Amino acid sequence: MKKPIALLLALAMTVSLAACGSTPEESGTSSDSNATSQESGSENQESDASTPDSDSGDADNQDGFTTAVEGKLTMATNAAFPPYEYMEGSNIVGIDAEIAAAIAGKLGLELQIDDMEFDSITEAIKSGKADVGLAGMTVTPDRQEEVNFTVSYATGVQVVIVTEDSAITSVDDLFAEGASHVIGVQRNTTGDIYTTDDIEKKGLGSIDRYSKGADAVQALKTGKVDCVVIDNEPAKSFVAEVEGLKILETEYITEDYAAAMSKDNTALYEAVNTALEELLADGTIQSIIDKYIAAE
Repeated sequence: MKKPIALLLALAMTVSLAACGSTPEESGTSSDSNATSQESGSENQESDASTPDSDSGDADNQDGFTTAVEGKLTMATNAAFPPYEYMEGSNIVGIDAEIAAAIAGKLGLELQIDDMEFDSITEAIKSGKADVGLAGMTVTPDRQEEVNFTVSYATGVQVVIVTEDSAITSVDDLFAEGASHVIGVQRNTTGDIYTTDDIEKKGLGSIDRYSKGADAVQALKTGKVDCVVIDNEPAKSFVAEVEGLKILETEYITEDYAAAMSKDNTALYEAVNTALEELLADGTIQSIIDKYIAAE
């Protein structure tokens, strides 16, 4: 009789353990979120920089963090910001894409990159649709009220693009008494934030806002704006592609780039931040940046 009793006890323990298991709602993931990722079309795509499938296969890993989509690190970006993120065929590539892939690799997760408007990134993070925002995002006090930022991984510079025959020869010309320039920017970027405060609110000009930096540059080329304020690296790409434009030698401002994350997912934040610090320490981040940006 010992064997049947032992068998019954084992079955009872199995039922008890199953009853204590967490539901999808309790674990922070659900089949609905995975379905949304697969059905949302071109905005949810697997990047060329994605890491291989992890053996973990679970949003809850041994470190206790959760991800928006099971087994994946979902990165929100705006793939119109070379060399940090841009399209190469059907894939999103660039500095941020490779950094995210390196982070995902350290965490044993597969990388998924979602392309969206820049001003949608913060909301995607806050709502839990994305785990991390990597889009050449500058740390600002206003943004810090909405999301957490990791350690900075790169330094950005805001510059001014003008036509080669422009009367604007220095950044100081934008702040001169009686100035009244029309300035093109990408909506909700720091170029937009700075020029709104420094120029528009002080009555020194007006700001034309575009969904993409390339659209602002095209507006400059066609005479709709007098200059464009944008990050230095994409500025160099745009000037190389569009004849008759140049970048002023004087810089508008220097800023720090970091990854944006939800304030509600502290375990994932700590895991990503630790991975990023390790990648900075071992030189991986610098080697990725050097791959795209020549040392000057």
